[in-house]
Amino acid sequence: MSAWLPVAPCTPRGCAHHEGARRAPLPAAALLLAGCALTFLGVLSVPAVLLLAPSHRDRLIRRWAYAVVRAFGVRIRVTGCAVERARPPAGELVVANHVSWLDIPLVAAVLPARMVAKSEIRSWPLLGPFAALGGTLFIERDRLRALPHAVRSLSGALASGSRVAVFPQGSTWCGRSGGGRFRPAAFQAAIDAGSAVRPVRISYRTAETDTAGAAAFVGDDPLAASLWRVVTAAGLTAEIRILPPVPAGGEPDRRALARVAQSAVASDSANLPAASVHH
Repeated sequence: MSAWLPVAPCTPRGCAHHEGARRAPLPAAALLLAGCALTFLGVLSVPAVLLLAPSHRDRLIRRWAYAVVRAFGVRIRVTGCAVERARPPAGELVVANHVSWLDIPLVAAVLPARMVAKSEIRSWPLLGPFAALGGTLFIERDRLRALPHAVRSLSGALASGSRVAVFPQGSTWCGRSGGGRFRPAAFQAAIDAGSAVRPVRISYRTAETDTAGAAAFVGDDPLAASLWRVVTAAGLTAEIRILPPVPAGGEPDRRALARVAQSAVASDSANLPAASVHH
């Protein structure tokens, strides 16, 4: 078993289903078209966006990512700590639980960052080259020998002052029964670079239930099926909770740092005030 390829027990049949009100096919199709069009518009705009100053670039990315999530018919709720718009000098490692493809624009809508992705995406038509141009860090998840190189790449990006986002569970989990443990490799990069770790908790809900299976993108679920499930689920809300940063040097090693971040993300006891709410 590769350190980068843990397996979640979640399956589309068991986890990815919607309970509650549904949109009619025509409005759902309109949302699907709008969301996909806005996504590809953003992809095509990457070369121009890279010419902007970092502060203007981050602002534009936040607005675009927010618009993408909303275009798919999903409300956004941001809770927890207020976010510093300026990037920390030593970079910041954003770590979150992983539920859906929606997690990526959701994180970007609040904390624009260089994403960590599997190396196969680099060869995808259109999206691969633009992901590379946009600063995505590609890792070979199925080769354990490539792990040290991946850690060095992450550490270098953090040391240069970048914010880097990673889903250390290594796989998507539906969120109904906890989630996988945080793999420690990315946390070593934060220690090496002297960067803070920013835990983030992602959850999806509807008016009827606190856990929205419509958003879950797990197992061998086809992307097209997941997209349709999201746009037909009426009243779907994505909540992103920003937790206090954890100093990388405050723990004895990467495993301890991973456990602290995982505990923060998994905990339901933190009664944090809402930073902002978007409808």
